[in-house]
Formats: sequence, structure tokens, C-alpha cells
Amino acid sequence: MIKAADLPETIPVFPLPGALLLPRARLPLHIFEPRYLAMLDDTMKTRHRLIGMIQPRDLPRDMARGPMPADRRLHAIGCAGRLTAFSETEDGRYMITLTGISRFRFGHEVQGFTPYIRAAVGWSGFERDLGGAEADPGLRRDDFLDLLGRYFAAQRLSTDWSSLRQADDELLINSLSMLCPFAPEDKQALLEAPSLSTRRETLVTLLEFALRGGSNEELLQ
Repeated sequence: MIKAADLPETIPVFPLPGALLLPRARLPLHIFEPRYLAMLDDTMKTRHRLIGMIQPRDLPRDMARGPMPADRRLHAIGCAGRLTAFSETEDGRYMITLTGISRFRFGHEVQGFTPYIRAAVGWSGFERDLGGAEADPGLRRDDFLDLLGRYFAAQRLSTDWSSLRQADDELLINSLSMLCPFAPEDKQALLEAPSLSTRRETLVTLLEFALRGGSNEELLQ
């Protein structure tokens, strides 16, 4: 268990569109780019073994082409995960698992000689992330699963419904937030939700919006 005092001031960050990590959740990743293989090798030498997952900003094409500081290319808030499992393939790639520890606020890029981004980060405001699992008193599970069933049918997705019905509030809501094929900006909204209840409300809005075909009609509450 990592305590607030153990959180480092600088971590490597991995910008990956659509890859959402949340506290206490697990994110499997396939690492094969040389710069991120180097990041992983360096991370395994640290005591904390943290990597920050962060979403690139959706920039206009002309801005995205030119040089730009990392703090303008990346969202302000990401989530750090501890490297908890890895295996190496015969051709030198890694299959890893990050377990979410805490969200962070991107400060600035730390200049150096690494091929990946290292960032000075702040952890203030996310102390709750280091605690136990959250509950969602406002979750009406039957209604929520009915909405989810209609969304999965529309998207032609399948799942283990027995596991979903038995999952605790946080596992249910966070797993769906991470796995559903939402746009990166929507994933960012789910990440930044201040509580599990707010994340569930955001998730419901996204599901309803998708069922309406992405129209701008007023969404059901």
C-alpha cells in the first residue's frame, strides 16, 4: 500500500489516447515502442514503480504538427499506476499490468536525456484515491444494467452479466468507464469525476448519448 508520503515528485508519463486508468483498477498494456521499453526498464529500477497514464489533448491539426511543450499537449490530470505484473516476449516486448494508485496533476516536463516524458506532478486534491473502495449510494443497479444492456446490444458488445450483477459499486462503474469505447475526451471526463457517484452520472450520460446516435437532443436524466 502506497502512502501519500511515498508518492514521488517526478514520474514517467505514458500518453495513450483512450487508455483510462482509475485508482484501484487494473490496466493491461502491451509495450513495444523503444522509448517506452526504456521507460519500463527505468521504472523497474525505482522503489515506487509508478507510471503516469495521461490523455493527449485533442488539438487542431496545424497545432499538433508543430513543437509544443508537454504541458500543452497533454491533459492536466492523469492517473499513476504501480507496475504490478509484467512478462517479456521472445522478441523483447512486454505485457504489463498497472494498478491504479492515485490521480495527479501535471506540473511541467522535466528536461533530461530520456526518450520518454518525465513530469513533475502534484498529488494534492486526490488524497481520497489512496483510501479504500468507494460506494455509490445513488446507484439503482437494475436501471443501470438495463441501460447498459441496451448500449451493449447497440454496440454489439458482450460481457459476463453475472459478474457485473455481483460486482461492487466501484468495480462495476470503474471497469465500465475503462472498457467502454468512448472518445478520449469522454474518458478524461470520467477520470476527472470527483466522486464515484459523479462518475456514474457521467457514464450514464455517455451511454444515453451513444444510444441516441450521438445527437444533440436533450439527454434523459
